[in-house]
Amino acid sequence: MRYIGGWIPGTATDGTHPMPPTNDDNPPEVQLFTDGGCSGNPGPGGWAYVLRHLATGKELERSGGERETTNNRMELTAVLRGLEQLKRPVRVELVSDSIYVGKGLTDWMPKWKANGWRRGRGSKSSPVKNEDLWRELDVLVTKHTLTFTFVRGHQGHPENERCDKLAVAAYQKYR
Repeated sequence: MRYIGGWIPGTATDGTHPMPPTNDDNPPEVQLFTDGGCSGNPGPGGWAYVLRHLATGKELERSGGERETTNNRMELTAVLRGLEQLKRPVRVELVSDSIYVGKGLTDWMPKWKANGWRRGRGSKSSPVKNEDLWRELDVLVTKHTLTFTFVRGHQGHPENERCDKLAVAAYQKYR
């Protein structure tokens, strides 16, 4: 993965955060809007994505669910399923309301990998939660140039609302 920009709540806005600036000379070729959620945590969960090719305006949307899962697993699954649809390396703008996904991609994953997929150091280290999904995501994002854009959930962002509705409908099947 080559991360080229974005902002996540709770990170510095004064230029001290280690995220590189956005390169507007190479705009994204596709936008990937994602959401995941659960009814209870853990509980029945759903994920959804909308993948948009910017040059043609074509869209692909998918959703799915699991009987017993967590919100974070569904957020990750939405990103994974969307990226799996890309058949060649492209510039991707990932748009999500998940701080977990954003910080995981931009801050945590490089540290986890360097530390053998463990959080912390020494005797206080512990396995990374959802390691299986993070490892899959690591493989997929290395194929693309990724920009992460955070949007606040349930605040009227059309594609985020669309993904939320699809994810809820997917987990409703298990209630």
